[in-house]
Amino acid sequence: MTPRIRVLPDLLISQIAAGEVVERPASALKELLENSLDAGARHIDVRLEEGGMGLIRVEDDGCGMGPEDLPLALARHATSKIGSLDDLERVASLGFRGEALASMAAVARLRLASRTRSESHAWELACEGGRLGEVRPSALECGSVVSVAELFFNTPARRKFLRSAATEYGHCAEVWRRLALASPQVRWTLSHNQRVQARHAPADAAGRIAQVLGEDFAAAAVAVDARAGALHLHGLAALPAYARSGREAQYAFVNGRYVRDKLVSHALREAYRDILHHDRQPAYVLFLELPAEAVDVNVHPAKTEVRFRDAHAVHQFLYHALERALGGTAAQQPAARLETAPGGVSPRVPAPQYPAAQQSMRLDAAQGLAFYAALAQPPAAAPAPAADAEVPPLGYALGQLHGIYVLAQNARGLVLVDMHAAHERVVYEELKRALEARTVPTQALLIPVTLSVAEAQSALLEEEGDKLRAIGFDLSVLSPTAVAVRTVPALLKDADPVALARDVLREVGVYGVSRLLEERRNELLATLACHGAVRANRRLSLAEMNALLRAMEATERAGQCNHGRPTWFEWPLAELDKLFRRGE
Repeated sequence: MTPRIRVLPDLLISQIAAGEVVERPASALKELLENSLDAGARHIDVRLEEGGMGLIRVEDDGCGMGPEDLPLALARHATSKIGSLDDLERVASLGFRGEALASMAAVARLRLASRTRSESHAWELACEGGRLGEVRPSALECGSVVSVAELFFNTPARRKFLRSAATEYGHCAEVWRRLALASPQVRWTLSHNQRVQARHAPADAAGRIAQVLGEDFAAAAVAVDARAGALHLHGLAALPAYARSGREAQYAFVNGRYVRDKLVSHALREAYRDILHHDRQPAYVLFLELPAEAVDVNVHPAKTEVRFRDAHAVHQFLYHALERALGGTAAQQPAARLETAPGGVSPRVPAPQYPAAQQSMRLDAAQGLAFYAALAQPPAAAPAPAADAEVPPLGYALGQLHGIYVLAQNARGLVLVDMHAAHERVVYEELKRALEARTVPTQALLIPVTLSVAEAQSALLEEEGDKLRAIGFDLSVLSPTAVAVRTVPALLKDADPVALARDVLREVGVYGVSRLLEERRNELLATLACHGAVRANRRLSLAEMNALLRAMEATERAGQCNHGRPTWFEWPLAELDKLFRRGE
C-alpha cells in the first residue's frame, strides 16, 4: 500500500529545524548572542553549565520585548528584522529567519524574560519541549534574559552526538570570542560552572583584538585599512613570525558577521603566499564592509557562508589590500628585545614585535643590477658617511659573524641580518619585477652544460620550451633524454646552472611549462631566488654588506624571506645597556 502524504505536526517540524539551526550548545549560544546584538545591547553576560549542555543563559541590556511579543518570539518564522523580499536581499541584522528560538524551545526547557524601557516591570514566558506556558509578570531591568536548559532532553538520539562538557565549552567559548571581536563597543562576560572565564571592557577594534587574541598577536601584526569604492577592509594581519600550524587565529568578518567563506579564505591566503611557508597558516582579524545588497547571507543554515554579487571584484580587492599591507620594506622591522635568561646573562631573543605597515619603496631593475655588480667587486672599504648624514634604517655594516650574519650599527643600536635569507628576498622580488616587465636579462654560458632528463620532460620542452625563455632559460633538447643549458637569468649567473636547470625541469615534469609559468610562477621564482642568493660562509666585504642593507631597505617584504622566516632583528642601545647593567 502506498504511504499517504500528510502534514507534519508543528512540534516535529520545529524539532527537525532544530537539527539544522541548533547542532550543539555553541550553535544555540551563537543565535542568542546575535539576538542580543540586534537588540542594541551594550552589555552581554553569558553563563554556561556543563559546557552549555546543562544551561545556556544570556542576559543583555538591549531594547527588550513587551508581553505581546514573547509568544511570537518562540513561534516559527516570526521576526521583527525583515518583512519582505527586499528586506531579505539587503539584510543588515545578524539574525533574520525567526527560526532559532522556536527550534531551541522545541528541544530544551526554555525561559524568556524581557522588559522594554516603557514597561513598569518585566514579563516572562516558559516553554518546555515546545509546550508554551503563560506570560507572567517578572522582575528584571530593561533588556532580556534567555535561559536554555537541558538541551536535547527530549531528543536523546541528538544528545548522544554531543561531546564532553569540556569540548562543548570550547566550542561555546570560540563563538563568544568571535562575536566579541565583531562588537568591541560591547562589554562582554563569560562564566562557566559559576566561574568567570573572561571579561572584556568596551574598546576600539585594535584594543578588542588585543583583549581576545593577546598582546603578542597585536604586537606581531600590521594594520590593514584599505578602500575601493564601496568596499572597505580593516583590521590586523600578523606577519609570518606569528604564523601557526593551524587555522585557530583566522577571523574574517563580512559586515560584522563571522564567516568561513572559501572565496575570502583563498584571497587572504594568496596574499600571504609570497611570505609564508606552505605548511604554516596565517593569522588575522579582518573586517570587510560592503553594501548589504552586494552580499547574500541567506545561503547556509548557520549563516557562516555568504555569496557575493561580484565575487571576482571582492576577491581581487581582498588580495591586493592585504598584500599591500604586508608588503612593507625592511625599514619597518621593529626591535627585538634582548632578555636575560634565567640564571645568567646569556641573551635570548623572544618573538619580534611589529608596527603597522607604512609606505613601501620599490627597487628598480637598474638598482638591482647595480647591487649584484657590487657583490662581484673585490673587497673595498666601506664609505665613511658624512658627520651630518642621516643614518639609513638598517645602518652601516660592521662585519660578518660565522659567515652567516651581517652585523650593522644604525641610529638606534645593533642590527643582525641573516644574509642568505635577506638576499633571497631581494633576488626574488627583483625576479618578479623583471618578469612582470618582460625584461629578464640573460647570461649565456661560455660552455653549455648538458644533463639527463626524463623523456616526458624533453617532450614538453620540445613543445613549449620557448616559454621558458621568458624567465631567462634557454634549454635545448639534444635527445629524448638529454638537454643543454645555454642561458640562465643574469640575476642568477653565480648559481650552479645544473642545479638550477634540474629544479626547473623537475617542476616542468610535475606541472608542465604553461601551468608552471602561470599558476606556480611565484613558487618557481622563489626556488630560483634561493639558488641565486649568497650562500653561507661566503666572505663579504663591507661594501658588499652595505649594498645588501641598502637593497633590503628598498625591497618590499624584506623583513621575511620567501619561506616566512625573519631576515633581521634590531636591539636598541638601551636594551644592550640593560644587558651589561650599565649605569647601575
